[in-house]
Amino acid sequence: MLDSISLLVVDDHFLIRDGIKSILSKQEEIKVIGEASTAVQAMEMLETAKYEVILMDIQMPGMNGIDATKEILKRHPGQKIIALSMNKDHGYISKMLQAGAQGYVLKDADQAELMNAIKTVSAGKTFFSPRVTSIMMESLLPKKSSGTDREDIPLEELTAREIEVLKFVAEELTNQQIADKLFISIRTIDTHRRNLMQKLGVKNTAGLVRYATKHGLIE
Repeated sequence: MLDSISLLVVDDHFLIRDGIKSILSKQEEIKVIGEASTAVQAMEMLETAKYEVILMDIQMPGMNGIDATKEILKRHPGQKIIALSMNKDHGYISKMLQAGAQGYVLKDADQAELMNAIKTVSAGKTFFSPRVTSIMMESLLPKKSSGTDREDIPLEELTAREIEVLKFVAEELTNQQIADKLFISIRTIDTHRRNLMQKLGVKNTAGLVRYATKHGLIE
């Protein structure tokens, strides 16, 4: 019988880590033998134990998953890393792959897809969620001009508060979390989101994240 694939899960949300462990607990091919809530903790764990594959969240407090991937691969060349994120923005995907990740899986993936990703990357190949592959392909196609496309609008045309809200949206904070940080109501956050989408000519949160990434509000 082949040894199980050893897995380290790095995510600042306990429920995500616990959910992954629960998903993989009933089969023998993959074993979660380590979990970390920060990138720094993960790097410390890698000094004392070996993991075949790391599932790496992108947005975490302190060092993000992109910088963590770069640092881990600098210290441990050949380490296999899969990005695990809810973010479907091409900017994030591209930066994570440039950092050295061998896969990118969305957090809404089912058990079969998650297992397939881990096995594929463990075998030395790359794996991307179908939606991620589609996004990557779309990025290679010529962009159609749109009368509402204003993603080149300079930051100076946004208010200071709108920039604050936009940055937090791009960091995947919920409306409640943003409201708590800025000491304003959720309704006000909703209003800022709508105004931002109208100003920038985007239709959803992914568009806001794309703009924030393009204009350097997040790494």
